[in-house]
Amino acid sequence: ANPYSLIPMTSDRSEIKLLVLDIDGTLVGVSNDITPRVQQAVKEALEKGIQVTIATGRMYRSALRFYETLDLVLPLISYQGAWIQHPKEPKPLHHLPVPLEKAIDLLHCLDDPFFETGLCVHLYLNDELFVQERGEFSGAYAQRSGVNLASVTDWRDILTTEPTKLLVLSPNPVLLAELWRRLTDRYRPEDLYLTRSTEAFVEAAHPQVNKGEAVRWLAEGLLGLQPHQVMAIGDNYNDLEMLQYAGWGIAMGTAPAEVKAIAQRIAPSVEEDGVAIALEQWLL
Repeated sequence: ANPYSLIPMTSDRSEIKLLVLDIDGTLVGVSNDITPRVQQAVKEALEKGIQVTIATGRMYRSALRFYETLDLVLPLISYQGAWIQHPKEPKPLHHLPVPLEKAIDLLHCLDDPFFETGLCVHLYLNDELFVQERGEFSGAYAQRSGVNLASVTDWRDILTTEPTKLLVLSPNPVLLAELWRRLTDRYRPEDLYLTRSTEAFVEAAHPQVNKGEAVRWLAEGLLGLQPHQVMAIGDNYNDLEMLQYAGWGIAMGTAPAEVKAIAQRIAPSVEEDGVAIALEQWLL
């Protein structure tokens, strides 16, 4: 018996026409680069006639180099699905920013003595990253993402238009746990989409945003496909909706238990080239 087999698949793998891949923890690990084995597996999928794209929480500009490494041609899904753009187009095909009043209210919630130290707040506007302080944690994030940080003294100076996403970072799990409790108590799902993309991140986006809805928009709206024709691979809470939507939802071996529980298959970890192994076993 296959040790990675869990829930029965909802479709035959011969029907798969679209493959959607998360980046961090899925396509790339500690090295922040896609390994040759994973590149080869994706190349073979493309040669087989399967369309491939990326769905990530990263900024669009940060995700582009991985998209280009894999020679992809479909629109790229970024910001948890809030921003979908084809690299040949100057503007996004689909953009759902955070309502301005909700962004202002969220920033007000973060302006609390309890969170005075230990939290880094990132605001994303027009695919630019704004911070109030260039802390060590934000610097490491920017370096891994390959983007520049733009400093702002007062959020009101730039919040004249709706931001694509807000991200709160902290190496302190106690602070983030309390933040998560407060935000989920304050905001309903119809107010904001809240998710944890890593143990150190809490993210907020438009209430209709998640990777599952973004993949649906691409698969059904642009490509004329149905869920049973989609395979998706991801590793964290922000991948839940995408894995639930896809006929073949595959979680990485390092995924939280709640994510593994809704997946049909569990792949090895990213450091073991889990994406390549998953594709070799269940697609190619």
